[in-house]
Amino acid sequence: MSDFRRPYRVPAGSIGDVLVDTEHAYRAVAARDTRFDGCFVTAVRTTGIYCRPSCPAVTPKRRNVEFFPTAAAAQSAGYRACRRCLPDAVPGSPEWNLRADLAGRAMRLIADGLVEREGVPGLARRLGYSERHLTRVLTQELGAGPLALARAHRAQAARVLVETTDLSFADIAFAAGFASVRQFNDTIREVYAANPSELRAAARRRADQPAPAAGRITLRLPYRPPLDAEGLLTFLAARAVPGVEEVADGGYARTLRLPHGAATARLIPRDGHVQATLHLADQRDLGAAVARLRRLLDLDADPCAVDELLAADPALAGSVAATPGIRLPGSVDGAETVLRAVLGQQVSVAAARTAAAALVAALGDQLTTPDGGLTTLFPTPAAVAERGAEVLTGPVRRIRTVLEVSAALAQGGLQVHVGRTAEDLAAELETFPGIGPWTAQYVVMRVLGAPDVLLASDAAMRRGGTALGLPGDPHRLADRGRTWRPWRSYAGMHLWRAGTKINARRTA
Repeated sequence: MSDFRRPYRVPAGSIGDVLVDTEHAYRAVAARDTRFDGCFVTAVRTTGIYCRPSCPAVTPKRRNVEFFPTAAAAQSAGYRACRRCLPDAVPGSPEWNLRADLAGRAMRLIADGLVEREGVPGLARRLGYSERHLTRVLTQELGAGPLALARAHRAQAARVLVETTDLSFADIAFAAGFASVRQFNDTIREVYAANPSELRAAARRRADQPAPAAGRITLRLPYRPPLDAEGLLTFLAARAVPGVEEVADGGYARTLRLPHGAATARLIPRDGHVQATLHLADQRDLGAAVARLRRLLDLDADPCAVDELLAADPALAGSVAATPGIRLPGSVDGAETVLRAVLGQQVSVAAARTAAAALVAALGDQLTTPDGGLTTLFPTPAAVAERGAEVLTGPVRRIRTVLEVSAALAQGGLQVHVGRTAEDLAAELETFPGIGPWTAQYVVMRVLGAPDVLLASDAAMRRGGTALGLPGDPHRLADRGRTWRPWRSYAGMHLWRAGTKINARRTA
């Protein structure tokens, strides 16, 4: 791995804006730079252990170190995870937010648990490539094939269940996606150099470990600071649909429709992590829930790189200084996001929320066990296609669009998931009468976490741009926004925030 080179730019700091190669990676390890956690792992030949770059252990000699782009690659090379720094308990690589190639799209689907549900053939089918080509590309780009990458995610999910629940190890094995208890035990010993009982005992000794409770899993979702938690909560609160979502007591909560059943999640931002409390109908959905919640809050972003570039524009410098670590709110359900985006076309945020609330009240599935104010799942596309005409109000054209899109989603003709490319998804959405470029790009930005989308025609964004001294004309704003590449989506969040403040003052 001496030629290890990553297509990811180093965060601003002592190393500079260069591609990560072995020498720069070693400097990051020597500096114990937490900003690189999740970008690569460090493996030490003399110990057989791989660590996160910021591991507090004594820095190994350069000749004894090699670097891998993923934990799966290190595991495939025979290394086991450090039990001191837990290299899997870090933010994901921001590279998957930037890369729209086959490897990046595959990683997003693997993190969502697709291999456990549909196998490698299902992954290849979603991506539109043969299994052989997919395996060849992932091995070349990431150092491991799809099975090894999925195995690493299974091991991480199993460790979380071992440490945060009182489930039996047999239940954990199958919940994490292992084919047998023996395979589960062997993998845990191989990856963590400890058996499940030892991992659970060590977790119990840690004072900061939440006490397990029946039906509840509490875990930490790490992020790279800074994090504009207030901005995230404000954005989500303005759009929260009663019964499905709520924002209260400094946190956000919502219901989730996951591959194996319903769930609820409560998220509270903390220092360096977001505390997540999950109630899952089926423990097999843990990995998918975590991946989707991380995308919702954009926890794998590299805020230093974003802020550095945007602050170079005098018009944005003040907003960046006042709001460091701004994030791009994502999505936990592609179909839901599409339908809510169509409902929100050419109306205010409040009006869109009212329309979505009416749809939820009439067609949403009720939870068998409500969690506080969380009582309802957002309606399925099939339910909206069948009965939406009875509930929806407003322009006939918009109702027709909602029904047509719902039918396409229900029948599988339209697929909205993180394995799509931004170009293909946007183009397909625009084939539906009533869906224009704004809606298509908004869906791409939210569902795929696309970092370089500027919705220059958005009224709130133009209003905010004018307040910051930027052009109010959509074409001129788009031209000015070229200097913000590849972070135009984040620049848009600054403009949205400025526009929202103006509107709040007007209505006060």
